[in-house]
Amino acid sequence: MSKKQHPKSGGLVYSTNQDFFNEFDQETDNLITLTKEKQKLRVQLDNKQRAGKVVSLISGFVGTEEDLEYLAKQLKTKCGAGGSVKDGNILIQGDYKIKIIDWLKVWGYILTK
Repeated sequence: MSKKQHPKSGGLVYSTNQDFFNEFDQETDNLITLTKEKQKLRVQLDNKQRAGKVVSLISGFVGTEEDLEYLAKQLKTKCGAGGSVKDGNILIQGDYKIKIIDWLKVWGYILTK
């Protein structure tokens, strides 16, 4: 028997309800990406738990994982830096806060701060 847990199970290891994990999968299928004009993105600098290294953290994106990954790829390309997507946030390595805000506004994300 596998010891891996479903990522959204909240730590539940076993359930007699056969539809328990299907309920979590249906929640992610119904997620719709908001338009660029309605996205309230926040860009901030963060260095917590990163050995003092600064990353630009973009949070507040509402939408599918694929759209979030696409936006992250665009930002990483523009910055010429590495990064990743974790917990619905985009992490770009380095201090690119002002540049990221400017690019997001040019791309139509007008509610960016």
